[in-house]
Amino acid sequence: MESKNPVFSRSRQQSGGWGAPAPTPDQLQHMYDSPSYAPPAPPAYRTMTLDDVVVRGFITLGALVAAAAAAWYFAVPMGVAVVSAIVALVLGLVASFKQSTNPALILAYAVFEGVFLGALSSLFESIFGNNIVLQAVLGTAFAFGAMLTVYSLRIVRVTSKMVKYVMGAAIAALGLVLVNLILGFFVPGGLGLRTDSPIGWVFSIAMILIGCFFLLLDFDAIEQGVKQGAPEKFAWQCVFGLTLTLVWIYIEVLRFISYFTSSD
Repeated sequence: MESKNPVFSRSRQQSGGWGAPAPTPDQLQHMYDSPSYAPPAPPAYRTMTLDDVVVRGFITLGALVAAAAAAWYFAVPMGVAVVSAIVALVLGLVASFKQSTNPALILAYAVFEGVFLGALSSLFESIFGNNIVLQAVLGTAFAFGAMLTVYSLRIVRVTSKMVKYVMGAAIAALGLVLVNLILGFFVPGGLGLRTDSPIGWVFSIAMILIGCFFLLLDFDAIEQGVKQGAPEKFAWQCVFGLTLTLVWIYIEVLRFISYFTSSD
């Protein structure tokens, strides 16, 4: 391909390389004015960064913790907490199935979930004492830190097969919880999955482990989103997934600790 640089054109003319006629001044000016490459098109949107996830994570978890603290301080009745949990469930399902990145929807979920968690935590603390809520918070933080370390060191790699297994285990566990709840109306304790018994202990451990594996999936979703240049707003969906998982782990850790804490 012939270069548009006139220096190369003159060199070829002087050396008789190609025998091309010398360009006219107008042709030279056109060569100088014409760009030799097309400038890259600017991106249509700002891509997501890890900082976006961190900032939105602090905002979302901050809203949840603030709502929980307010529910604890004002002694919100469990009836109100249950209604709040139902609203949070509906909002969570909408955000999950629509893959919503609407910050208002996700923050609303965090607030309603926080009200439920605050009332539930206050109830557990009043029944069992011994700083059970603090222990559950520390246990959840430890699980988060441990799984982040495992993921960062690539001790466990997230694969499509692993995603299928984790999703299958979660669906099976939730199905058992539903069966246990329905059976509990007819048989005390149902299947025994939520009782202070070896079956209850094993099931709680399994639920905590499923939550920990979901953390790995959340970390992978964040990393892939950053690598593939996902839109900035996708950070909200990543934070929503992390919040769901942390709530799952906290409730299961709180329940598990209660099995071994005296209520006297």
